[in-house]
Amino acid sequence: MNISLKILIFMVVGGIVGTILHQFSGNAFINEYFINGAFHVGGKWFVNALKMLMVPLVFVSIVCGVCSLADPKKLGNLSLKTIGLYLVTTALALVLAISLALIFQPGEGMPLKDTGYVAKESVPFVNVLVNLIPSNVVQAFAEAKMLQIIIFAILFAIAIMHSGKAGERIKEFFDSLNEVVLAIVNIIMKFAPYGVFCLIAKTFATFDTESLFQGLFWYFALVVLALILHALITYSALLRFVGGLNPIVFFKGMWPAMITAFGTSSSAATLPVTMRCVEKNIGVKKSTYSFTLPLGATINMDGTAIMQGIATLFIAQAYGEALTAAQLGMIVVTATLASIGTAAVPGVGLIMLQGVLLQVGLPIEAIGMILGIDRLLDMTRTAVNISGDAAVSAIVAKSEGEIDLDVYNDPVIHSNFEDPEPETK
Repeated sequence: MNISLKILIFMVVGGIVGTILHQFSGNAFINEYFINGAFHVGGKWFVNALKMLMVPLVFVSIVCGVCSLADPKKLGNLSLKTIGLYLVTTALALVLAISLALIFQPGEGMPLKDTGYVAKESVPFVNVLVNLIPSNVVQAFAEAKMLQIIIFAILFAIAIMHSGKAGERIKEFFDSLNEVVLAIVNIIMKFAPYGVFCLIAKTFATFDTESLFQGLFWYFALVVLALILHALITYSALLRFVGGLNPIVFFKGMWPAMITAFGTSSSAATLPVTMRCVEKNIGVKKSTYSFTLPLGATINMDGTAIMQGIATLFIAQAYGEALTAAQLGMIVVTATLASIGTAAVPGVGLIMLQGVLLQVGLPIEAIGMILGIDRLLDMTRTAVNISGDAAVSAIVAKSEGEIDLDVYNDPVIHSNFEDPEPETK
């Protein structure tokens, strides 16, 4: 059975079991051996496994992502424009997500604020800036200080790029290590349905069911709304006012790739179709998209950033914690930089979310609540991710004179919605 379907089924079953056990929560046997016994242990095992992966996944992925910029032929104006636009769109996505979460308060009214959880005391923003550079890298890794780890990973990758043959050997090692780490992710995700079952069953056995369902519904709806707004407003505005391109024509041309991304939930798996659409429907020349699109699949994760921003505020509101302006700024910085290291495979965004939660002192156990409904959100945000990759490619190509506007504006091409054949290597 598909792992995402299993997670959804086990989430529903966990909710049903937890709701039933909630009626017997006063029973000492039920509390000791089920709610605070088997469900507690199973949930903790799953959460600890996610914690175990967080630091190596972020560090190795970011090193590989930054090293992918090492081709000297591609550096210069092209890379500066591309990277700059990717980071700008990710930051705008986070600002939109946080603004919507603050306005609509999706976690307000959730029963988790009665857990007795005490958030860490907020750190002054000046100290955040000072602590960006780790004085002790080993300590940063041991204490999972994500901003420090991200900064060190970027510096480490830049050093690899400037170390000649020795750097090439290290880069090959990290490329292989990245595959191994992602294999561990896949192994742990096989146990995700059972971990989700335990976390959801305990949560529903402990708290009011109606409030939980209502909060999750508003979280889901708000993420979808933010994704749609970002795609239709942010990308359209950039295409129109920065690139001088018609956004309606763009979305018509990218429709086959967006459908493929929605089905696969993977920017990497969709990359051949994205390349085909960008070349045949948008008119971007291969000399440009062969650099911008693979780079985008590595570092441009606007949809994931939106999920992380709203999820963080949702969890904070559910636990009754008011985040300061400095903490909101830390969310934007951490999630933007972490997007460089978000692997282009399904489900990794939730693991990266841990780093954002830890950075603002929130419990990562709350991820279990949203894991079961994340598959459909993952499909939607992947479609947004590849749309952002293509939009930036078109804008950069227009500025470099590397786009065929006759192809871009051809109504015959855009009236054909058949999936292009994937480009073979």
